[in-house]
Amino acid sequence: MLKAGDRAPDFSLEDAAGRARGLAEWKGKKVILYFYPKDDTPGCTTEACGFRDMHADISAKGAVVVGVSADKPASHAKFAEKYGLPFVLLSDPDHKVLEAYGVWGEKKLYGKIFMGITRSTFLIDEEGLIAKAWPKVSPEGHAAELLEALSGN
Repeated sequence: MLKAGDRAPDFSLEDAAGRARGLAEWKGKKVILYFYPKDDTPGCTTEACGFRDMHADISAKGAVVVGVSADKPASHAKFAEKYGLPFVLLSDPDHKVLEAYGVWGEKKLYGKIFMGITRSTFLIDEEGLIAKAWPKVSPEGHAAELLEALSGN
């Protein structure tokens, strides 16, 4: 997994509307890039709604929130509409960006081993460097943790 000080890999992924979006689009802004396993599941919904509820405060700190999962754009559109998510959700079905950030790999649940997304977040500074990384995030209270990190930057 990437760590603080590493250059954040740029990418081009489709958003919920099917438009190509990339990290270069937000150059000059802080980016909260969070990776989550699946739209509309309990943990992912908790995390996304936390970012939604703190969106105005995060924006006031000059940052944007961008979520990435392997779900298709249509799934992201439904998820964003259902919960009123005001930020960009990107689709990485080929796992290229997930792999580049080191968040795609073996997981274990109830004794079964499978490939999946490790819930992780990266705070990327205005120059495209990773300012801080959060591996294996707990969804509850994570948005507040990011807001605190933005206040310290």
